[in-house]
Amino acid sequence: MEDDILTIDEVAKYLRVSERTVYEWAQKGEVPCGKIGTVWRFKKSEIEKWVNDRLASQSSTAIDVSLQLKNILSPERILFLNHSTKHDALIRLAENLATAPQVKDAKELSKEILKREDLMSTAIGRGIAIPHVRLASVTDLVMSVGISRCDIIDFEPIDDVPVRLLFMIAAAYNQHSYYLQTLSYFSAKIRNSELRDALLAAEDPIAAYQLLTR
Repeated sequence: MEDDILTIDEVAKYLRVSERTVYEWAQKGEVPCGKIGTVWRFKKSEIEKWVNDRLASQSSTAIDVSLQLKNILSPERILFLNHSTKHDALIRLAENLATAPQVKDAKELSKEILKREDLMSTAIGRGIAIPHVRLASVTDLVMSVGISRCDIIDFEPIDDVPVRLLFMIAAAYNQHSYYLQTLSYFSAKIRNSELRDALLAAEDPIAAYQLLTR
């Protein structure tokens, strides 16, 4: 379908890099793509898989994030959700994340989280989504976690498993490396099925926080 095909500009916005960087990756064959005439085009599903594979491969860098976790997450930013649509779940979680002192513009955060999700689903499989943005109005990396009591049915995950766990990450625009390390850390950490089951069974934010930070 046409809406499954992305332009260089759209891929650059999704990956938070320059169009020139995407062009060079395409020229070198480092990113899945194809050419229609003289124009590069990218399949949404292939880019999504490429990103997830890169995140998984970076898990060895995640130890620094583990040490910083208590600085970027608190029990107050762990929510139990009861929304069946991703729009409602993302808005609720963004509102919670905006209470962190690192976030200076709550409206921009919600707007950019939804815009990012419209461009490409942040569901990574196994019932997990990691919505994320980098913004000039965020002073330091911070996150909120949503544990849904019901299936969120419209995230379009690659494995068709409804999303139940959301890890929302916002970072300053100049925190590219730390941002990628954090995405990598949680992408790897929550592949553990026992941890996912324990989070879904948690009775309160304190219990969930202890599971994530132990």
